[in-house]
Amino acid sequence: MSALNADGFGNQEPRERELPLGERFVKSGLLSESQLDLALREQRRVGGYLGETLVQLGFLTAEQITEALASQNEVDVYDVRNTEIDISLLDLISYETAILHRVIPVEQRQDGLVVAFADSFDVVAIDQVERECGQFIVVVTAPETHILEAIERSYTRRKSINETIESVLSGTSELTKDTGDDSPMVRLVDQILADAIKHNASDIHFHAEERNLRVRLRVDGVLHEEVIVPKQLQAALIGRIKLIASMNITEKRIPQDGRIRLNFGSSYVDLRVSTLPTNHGESVVMRILDSGSVQLSLDELGLRAEDRARFESAINSSYGLVLVTGPTGSGKTTTLYTALSSIDRDSRSVFTLEDPIEYSLPAIRQTQINDKVGMNFAAGLRALLRQDPDVILVGEIRDQETAELATRAALTGHTVFSTLHTNSAIGAISRLIDMGIDRYLVPSALIAVVAQRLLRRLCPSCKQEEPGTDAVFESENYKQWKPATDTHWAATGCEYCNNSGYKGRLAVYEVLLLDDSFHDGILNGASDAHFLELARKNGMATLLEDGLTKANEGSTTVSEVMRVLN
Repeated sequence: MSALNADGFGNQEPRERELPLGERFVKSGLLSESQLDLALREQRRVGGYLGETLVQLGFLTAEQITEALASQNEVDVYDVRNTEIDISLLDLISYETAILHRVIPVEQRQDGLVVAFADSFDVVAIDQVERECGQFIVVVTAPETHILEAIERSYTRRKSINETIESVLSGTSELTKDTGDDSPMVRLVDQILADAIKHNASDIHFHAEERNLRVRLRVDGVLHEEVIVPKQLQAALIGRIKLIASMNITEKRIPQDGRIRLNFGSSYVDLRVSTLPTNHGESVVMRILDSGSVQLSLDELGLRAEDRARFESAINSSYGLVLVTGPTGSGKTTTLYTALSSIDRDSRSVFTLEDPIEYSLPAIRQTQINDKVGMNFAAGLRALLRQDPDVILVGEIRDQETAELATRAALTGHTVFSTLHTNSAIGAISRLIDMGIDRYLVPSALIAVVAQRLLRRLCPSCKQEEPGTDAVFESENYKQWKPATDTHWAATGCEYCNNSGYKGRLAVYEVLLLDDSFHDGILNGASDAHFLELARKNGMATLLEDGLTKANEGSTTVSEVMRVLN
């Protein structure tokens, strides 16, 4: 059972039932009448629960359904995804019970043990958990997917990676012949992957050195050393990774690419795997693509109110080119996916061209680029223009042909989203011209550019406000942004953030809207400084201004802003 099964989703009856649940979602504004009608027809066609159908169609998220049911039944929703659970609590409820009933202990209080249930009205599960732990249970709820992820993340910590390495070393002869699911090497790789996901890492690096293999995680944009693996385990560990990534395990002379789909909780995490021969063995880097962690909501992007209004006006335009710029790993894909998820997909035909497809989006037709068969961005875009699209996402504008096709599509009544690698929003204008787009086409096609970077967010558990303004503001260049208060925020470090002082990341933005004032400057080849002056008159804040504003608010630190943006 799960929270999705309650109140019309399964067998549980609600305490009060004035209207069917679907109609209550419509009444509360979460669904439109047409969306509910489509979901009911789809449910009748494929079977299952209405809640599952609404999630599959992308009309509601599991979180929205859980919160709605919890409010109706007066049960608190617990954020298990962002909770660091005390290992001692896991001894109170066995892994088998947690998986069977979709529960996890989250907190010990004086009035009892707080346990998150996917189905907060499963009295059989509540009774069994109370008998097993010998305590009174305080029931809270959370989405089933979040609970299962927390179970996998938390229970795997009970045996450390170093303990598993010791067990592998104690049976060295089994390294190459034991490929069963319970072999120590399999467990070691699974633990490393689970640990990376637990820490919200974006990449895992296996760095081969002369005497050992270093495993490092990129967390919040910074590499941290996780574990050192003895050299004698290197070949078996890399071989195991290549095996599950469907690579040629005997080929070690050339780079290879692969992909792993990892079952984590009730959801899947995709990993893009790359190998590279080095002088001490193969280097392996994994990029973690966790669709469950992506919050496709404009509220989650962290845009200023003014920038959000400007961004929404651009993405809801009936035609034009909208570009998102920034270096690799700056969150451009998330911003583009959020833009697509916020537009009306019922009345507009939406297509994407991606390399690779990182996350599946409901009600959107997504196409994978394949250069080996000639399916590049330009070829795919030419084909898409014959599919009657309203909105097109082109993963990246890499060459002149793609740039020309995207511009032509924007001029002929399509809304086109894409990315460029430029240092600022203003820089996108000259980049398009450098790629061969005629100057007179740019002001007609390009309607908006969003530049962005990712900064580490201050840990909410240990951040401190300290007396005195940051030394940066004493410089003549930054005096204008000096805060009114004579204090600044500092990163201190605690167990919750692994003593880094930061937990998670936030984005800073420049949102440039092009209007008629840019027309003459683009045609006459004006400088970026001229365009920046025009943009400021139109209300654009620069990346640095947005970053320092968020530092003064306590979301990050001035030193972090300067590290990324200076």
